[in-house]
Amino acid sequence: MALFPLVDTTEPRYAEIARLMAETGDWITPWFEPGVPFWGKPPLSFWAQAASLKIFGLSEFSLRLPAWFATIGIVWLTWCLSKLARGVVVARWSTLVLSTMALTYISAGAVMTDTFLVFGTTLSLVSVWFVLAGRSDFWRWLFFVGLAIGLLAKGPLALILTSAPLVLWAAIFRQRLEPLKRMPWLLGSLLTLVIALPWYVLAELKTPGFLNYFIIGEHFSRFLDPGWAGDLYGSAHDRPKGMIWIFWLWASFPWGIIGLVGFGFAAARGRTKDIFSGAVQDASTLYLLFCAITPIMFFTLAGNTLWTYILPSLPFSAILIAGWASRVDFRPWSRIRSGAVLLAPVLTTLFVFIGLSGVTPLKTEKQLISRYESIQQSGDSPIFYIGEMPFSARFYSLGDAVEVTSTEFDSLLESDGYARVFAAIPNDEVDEFLDQQSADARKVGENKRYQLFYVDLQPTNSQNGAINPELDSKNG
Repeated sequence: MALFPLVDTTEPRYAEIARLMAETGDWITPWFEPGVPFWGKPPLSFWAQAASLKIFGLSEFSLRLPAWFATIGIVWLTWCLSKLARGVVVARWSTLVLSTMALTYISAGAVMTDTFLVFGTTLSLVSVWFVLAGRSDFWRWLFFVGLAIGLLAKGPLALILTSAPLVLWAAIFRQRLEPLKRMPWLLGSLLTLVIALPWYVLAELKTPGFLNYFIIGEHFSRFLDPGWAGDLYGSAHDRPKGMIWIFWLWASFPWGIIGLVGFGFAAARGRTKDIFSGAVQDASTLYLLFCAITPIMFFTLAGNTLWTYILPSLPFSAILIAGWASRVDFRPWSRIRSGAVLLAPVLTTLFVFIGLSGVTPLKTEKQLISRYESIQQSGDSPIFYIGEMPFSARFYSLGDAVEVTSTEFDSLLESDGYARVFAAIPNDEVDEFLDQQSADARKVGENKRYQLFYVDLQPTNSQNGAINPELDSKNG
């Protein structure tokens, strides 16, 4: 979390929104950029990240830390549910399996909104099972707190992910619903509204149009229309329908694959009938299964999906896999389990160090912005990014980098506003740029996507400060 730079596009986009929130003190409207409200997500994750910036200062670690706390909460809830439903041994394995699934491990150290949604939905679903088990003390109220957290983290999607498994389970086990009748449904619903509703009202009053975009656009058009063109902040992710099942394998790696292989061995031994009959008859197993499968089924027919949409499924998938993993008894299995526990953390750590070594260039503007800041002089321009500016450039420049077209940049060169004008040129446009500016342009840095040049508009006054372009290219 402390070493790895913010890599385009998700992390720096959300990081910049949190940075603007901390800088402006506007805790109602998340801002995509100054003057442009961000209507794509509720503010809970941005509140947490902005608060972390206020406490710990501006850094990648500060921005990523809230997701780690949210993930710790998810793991603890998984432990509580697994211990109640399956016992201590399975609970230990459940926390290990969940913590070392690829998506869980990565999202625990990333600037994302999904971990806060999952904390809310998991809190609600775990609370229901405690109530059904006769442990209705504070859990019956935490159910409604979880709904509020989900509404403030991601929106009405939280209600669907929470209610669907309950409805499915209740349709089968109607005779076990008596404890739920003692839930404070009226006061609890009011508690949810008191926590979540004020922000929705204030957000619409402050930037009218928010509710229409967020409720209709983000919750219907985005998932029903693969080519949805209404996204104000990026582009729709057009995936084949059913891709969410493949995402589950990626997100749960390596445990999902191990679980499927184990199921294959059971099928080869003719034990699938026993597995299915046991699952259908066991209330807790079906509850876990419905909780695990609801996010997958919900997004199966959606074309606009990401692998992070699987995250709400993982706590319950982990318990189901752990129940099998803790019972398997054959000699090589202990080594397989130990290797599986280490696989995602080791691979992720290796990826971080490979990225930091420069062997595989990262999609981040951190180094290029740092290079610019190291040679910036009084009278210099900000960095002008020709074409579409990456989110990481906006974040690492603290909002000073500017996105311009080639025509707009040419106009800047004709003005007398700057002593030197800096430009980040996409690699595939460098030759055209040099054809026009070859006499005055000096290259001072480069990365995977851009080359950094400056054009000296006052060569007679600043010649002594000129930089050797050949040396600069090597240093940059």
